[in-house]
Amino acid sequence: MEVQNRSPFGQNMERILWNTRWAVLFSVICSILASLLMFYIAAVDTYYVVELLLDYHQLDSPMARGVIRALSVGMVVKIIDVFLLAIVLIIFGLGMYELYISKIDQAYENNDESAKHMLSVSSLDDLKSRLGKVIMMVLIVKFFEMAIGMEIDGIEDLVIFSGGTLLIGLTLFITEKSARKKGEWKTRKSDNPEDTPRKGSKEDRR
Repeated sequence: MEVQNRSPFGQNMERILWNTRWAVLFSVICSILASLLMFYIAAVDTYYVVELLLDYHQLDSPMARGVIRALSVGMVVKIIDVFLLAIVLIIFGLGMYELYISKIDQAYENNDESAKHMLSVSSLDDLKSRLGKVIMMVLIVKFFEMAIGMEIDGIEDLVIFSGGTLLIGLTLFITEKSARKKGEWKTRKSDNPEDTPRKGSKEDRR
């Protein structure tokens, strides 16, 4: 039911309060810029990894190759970590824009599949859920980075390493099961019931 005979002061006040949501645009712009910077950092690191490995085939010493291999693998893991952080910033920026400013019409014009994964944010909890999944992947990559340089000197270190690996596997299993139950992250045709040909259909008979 609409409120009748509102005062001009109340109307102007509500208009001002509603327009304050545009302040969110500052965080959106900063998130996108930070994401681009992360992509730049990862691209530069990738260049130096490639430069490091250009002469790898010329190394005759297995020890020298082992040192270069360990160094390059560690750098690649860090690059993946930076790329994931850049993705987190993009998802945050686009999600905040859709929640508080407006829907991004360009993303929905041609039924772009990426829009279904990155956008379609209906609430702040939905945005936090999407961010949480990507942040979890960042932490997993960070664990992998630490595991590469970990020296196992005894049974205690082996048990700790195995326990961490088991917990990560369990976390991924629970997250994947929960996401499929909610219908999130449907990236394969088999995950979408509407895209799967039904028995007895024309496609099935072909």
